[in-house]
Amino acid sequence: MKKLLLFLFLFFACLTISAQKINEKYQYHINKAVSEIRIDGKLDEPQWERCESATDFWMITPADTSRAQCKTVAKFTYDDKYLYFSAINSQQKQAPYIVESLKRDFNFGRNDNLWLVLEPFNDLTNGWVFGTNAAGAQFDGQIGEGTNLNPNWDNRWISQTSFDGQNWILEMAIPFSSLRYKAGETNWGMNLSRLDLGSNEKSSWAPIPRQFFSITLAYTGTLVWDNPPPAPKTNISIIPYVLGGISQNFEKKEESVFRKDIGGDAKIAVSPSLNLDLTVNPDFSQVDVDQQVTNLNRFELFFPERRQFFLENSDIFNSFGSMETRPFFSRRIGLGTPIQYGARLSGKLGNDWRIGVLNIQTSANKDTSVGLPTYNYSVFALQRKLFSRSNISMMIVNKEGVGFGLENSKKGFNQYNRNVVLQYNLASKSNTWTGKAAIMKAFTPAKTSDDFTHYVSLSYVTKIWDINLNYTRVGENYTSEVGFVPRKGFHHIVGTLSHFFYPKESNSLIVAHGPKIFSFAYLNTRNNVPLDVSLSSDNSTTHVLGYNFTFRNRAIFEAFTAYDNIVLYSSFNPVNPYLKDVYVKNRSEHTWTSWSTSFISTPRNLFTYAFNSRYGTYFGDGTRLRLNTEIGYRFQPFVSLSLSAEYNKIKDVNLFNTSDNKPTLGGTDFWLVQSKFDITFTNKIFWTTYFQYNEQVKNVNLNSRIQWRYKPASDIFLVYSDNYLPADLGIKNRSIVLKWNYWWNI
Repeated sequence: MKKLLLFLFLFFACLTISAQKINEKYQYHINKAVSEIRIDGKLDEPQWERCESATDFWMITPADTSRAQCKTVAKFTYDDKYLYFSAINSQQKQAPYIVESLKRDFNFGRNDNLWLVLEPFNDLTNGWVFGTNAAGAQFDGQIGEGTNLNPNWDNRWISQTSFDGQNWILEMAIPFSSLRYKAGETNWGMNLSRLDLGSNEKSSWAPIPRQFFSITLAYTGTLVWDNPPPAPKTNISIIPYVLGGISQNFEKKEESVFRKDIGGDAKIAVSPSLNLDLTVNPDFSQVDVDQQVTNLNRFELFFPERRQFFLENSDIFNSFGSMETRPFFSRRIGLGTPIQYGARLSGKLGNDWRIGVLNIQTSANKDTSVGLPTYNYSVFALQRKLFSRSNISMMIVNKEGVGFGLENSKKGFNQYNRNVVLQYNLASKSNTWTGKAAIMKAFTPAKTSDDFTHYVSLSYVTKIWDINLNYTRVGENYTSEVGFVPRKGFHHIVGTLSHFFYPKESNSLIVAHGPKIFSFAYLNTRNNVPLDVSLSSDNSTTHVLGYNFTFRNRAIFEAFTAYDNIVLYSSFNPVNPYLKDVYVKNRSEHTWTSWSTSFISTPRNLFTYAFNSRYGTYFGDGTRLRLNTEIGYRFQPFVSLSLSAEYNKIKDVNLFNTSDNKPTLGGTDFWLVQSKFDITFTNKIFWTTYFQYNEQVKNVNLNSRIQWRYKPASDIFLVYSDNYLPADLGIKNRSIVLKWNYWWNI
């Protein structure tokens, strides 16, 4: 085992030995402005004429072997407060640009847009994105692990666009106080990524291979400063909020509850690269609702974190483990209990070290029947860069009961739960090889064995191959109360292999196509399981063979066939997991085949659509049909409408009914209907309404939110939410909230 670990370490080291930056020769020389810049999207100031031009972009798709056909001319300058950026984006045809709406943080693939990628620390791993679509909607996000984008990150900056019929023009100013960078550094990593849907062309200033995202930091060029940018100051931002609202639970026949809350956050730049976030009585009522999904398994579903307090440098905390084994998941904090206060320190300690420290105090649940006690949450993460782009990291997660008593223990709560994690993150210089190796240990008051978890993954990506291998083992007694580990006691093995063909004809309707093989297995960790024992993990294998077509207009078609084999180690109702009195018996084996298709239309048209389908046999010799479709229409740039519907029909499943101890045939059909209305009056006033009808969980949800961004990063929200019973539309609960916040720089 030691020899194997040594071999793997040396192998990874050979892949990641430091060398010259791939796009080192792509340099833009930025000079300080000698005259004023007004952000109006016109570029009529004399200063812009003095600036060097970044042009001759490289095409990424549909082919990455030539220069872009759509001309882009970008320029940079700066003064004592702002980094300025401008771009003239030419279109091949004199036609209206293509955008979804004016809403912030738009979808890259559905808008004509330009993104600025900044990487001030030159670590090829962490950076920021600032950009707009052609109509002026803003986008900002934070990049972690070299290529993973967190679009929920938000900060202060200003921009403006204009359109002259042939070109759309972008002008922006980013305050230095909104950036993290090392004092005295005159070389920053930088790239520009542009999408023009009219010509179906994605391009970048410094070239990027087509198999990678256009924000991949391994391929940034260099922004060369004439003098070091203004030395970072001890920036302090205070973000208070005031909230008023009313809510009522009609289902429990409770009285109306009036809300009068005040609280806020603070952001303190402890150093040029280290940020301290503070929060007191935070409220997240303005966060977008989660889109509901159909769940036909026994395990909970994952939904990403959207709360702003947890987002900056979130990769330091969230990069540990895998989708099956997350030792830390911030959405666990504040679940069922309000957060009183918290602090979060994150960022870089020098060139090679990064740190993340978090401490949050919650209140006890006011519902005495639940009895959820007061908990304190602490997290410490430390990361050390290795070689060119890899790192080794560790994390300690502690959930500790405050004032914990015997009554809490009787209700099944632990006084504490702790996790210790050690992980190696691999990223080769060219990003062709990536991977992880992690080991995790849990600590709870009940001293148990088999409370370890380990995880290994390795990916190899080129233009024609995409190969991934993953192995996970989760101990039967591994517990992560502040993590996301939906099942325990299993080995999980995953392998995927994709191959791509590229037609040589330049006018081919198809730009890429190829097969994909996907296999995975869950195997429980016990060899011999008594008949009266149920396990949280089954023995299951799935093999999928598919074929993918990507069209020149960015439409996608896929077809798959799959084979499944499952041995249940607990009773389970595959018709409706929420019903427990009818189920497929423990120790039953099930095998089936199925096929599926999917199609996503071109995003160029005002009317868009997509569909996918699945049909095949199912548990208990039954059958399952799933049909899903989505349509959308936009009145650009002000209105974007979408409607999706999913229909599931399950029939002839052999079940056991506990009410009469007899076998029975089970079946059901149910709908999940969702609609979204985005009305963007300007790029500062947004109105978003979600309607969701989930027949499986018997709920109808209506959520409507109006947002007015009256100043950068300062908002007024009005949020209305209803939940109804589907049968008679009887009200389950209702709330309305008015919230004001202000970003104040001291």
